[in-house]
Amino acid sequence: MVRRVTDPPTDEIELSIVTMRFRAADPDSLLAVLSKYVVLARMEPGCRNVDLCASLTHPGQYLLIEKWDSSHSQRAHFDSVVMVEMATTCQGLLTAPPDIDLWDAPSAHDLR
Repeated sequence: MVRRVTDPPTDEIELSIVTMRFRAADPDSLLAVLSKYVVLARMEPGCRNVDLCASLTHPGQYLLIEKWDSSHSQRAHFDSVVMVEMATTCQGLLTAPPDIDLWDAPSAHDLR
């Protein structure tokens, strides 16, 4: 079957991507908090993946990249016990509030 450009996609996947950038006042303690969060967030309904990255050019700066099945799953997670616990535990460990951004994901589909 030939699909025309005007035909609606048949395998549309709604993805929601979130990034959170943290600047640590206490890097070791923050890394422990974020590592625990990654493990727990990956078990949340609708979570496709969470990656934790450490900056090589800005020591003490960490980036979380989260991929969610839908914006609904992502929003539910932001109100979850896991997210609230992580945010509360970060108090006193950061030099500034985290930078949080929501991204459209036109080409962020999984390879498999």
